[in-house]
Amino acid sequence: MDIQNQVKNIIIQQGGIAKSADFVAAGISAIQVVSLCNVGFLERVRHGYYSLANHDTASEEQMLAKLFPKGIVCVESALFHYGYCDFTPRRWSIAVPRSMSRTKLGDNILRLQVYYVQQDIYELGKIYDTFNGVMLAVYDRERTLCDCFKYRARLDTETFNKALNAYANDPEKNLQNLSIYAKSLHVYKKVTELMEVLLNG
Repeated sequence: MDIQNQVKNIIIQQGGIAKSADFVAAGISAIQVVSLCNVGFLERVRHGYYSLANHDTASEEQMLAKLFPKGIVCVESALFHYGYCDFTPRRWSIAVPRSMSRTKLGDNILRLQVYYVQQDIYELGKIYDTFNGVMLAVYDRERTLCDCFKYRARLDTETFNKALNAYANDPEKNLQNLSIYAKSLHVYKKVTELMEVLLNG
């Protein structure tokens, strides 16, 4: 098998993105990988990560799952996922532990809006759901709504108001969890005041 087919098979087996270590394990040297990039066969996704160039390109969801396994889809991207906003965000909003290196998040081809979250609330409301056929970690509806209050300064008024109204009308909402999360995130007073108005209108 020639090296291009070998590399292609490795990338397919790895779900569209392979690490340098995957090539090394198959006996393919770093010099050979660089050479395949130079001739336009491989594309460098991020330092140490590669996909096939021009064809069979990994989706953004696949890249997110592979490059940021600790990332949790949140705020704007989560709002869109739940149908709480109408427009597709220009960047992926992801929550990561506050201890994560900024360098790791800066060196990639994905456009990201990163939220650095303290460890004690990082996994609060974390669930898994399918995005374009790819399973990703995402905050549930209640955590997402609480985050809208927590990061109110980052959201425009229209997005914030639409999210609140959409949640209030969502048959899948869980007000008990909303209350629990709001207390943990220190936004309980603001959340309850506004939600009471919306729910009791």
